Amino acid sequence: MKYPNIEAERARAGLSKKAVAEHIGVNVRTYQNWQGGRNHIPSDKLCALCDLLGCSADYLLGRVER
Repeated sequence: MKYPNIEAERARAGLSKKAVAEHIGVNVRTYQNWQGGRNHIPSDKLCALCDLLGCSADYLLGRVER
């Protein structure tokens, strides 16, 4: 499952993929794999993404509309 909302919110925040990855403590490839749905996002990193991007986990994972 892909998570397009992660990319949309990153772009909306004006952050690079590298900046997001560094902020949450992972490498860029790991972040890209999560975004593309190739790997599961650990809950602590999902919470960090939510805090950084200012949105809910349900939204980032595509479970609800913004």
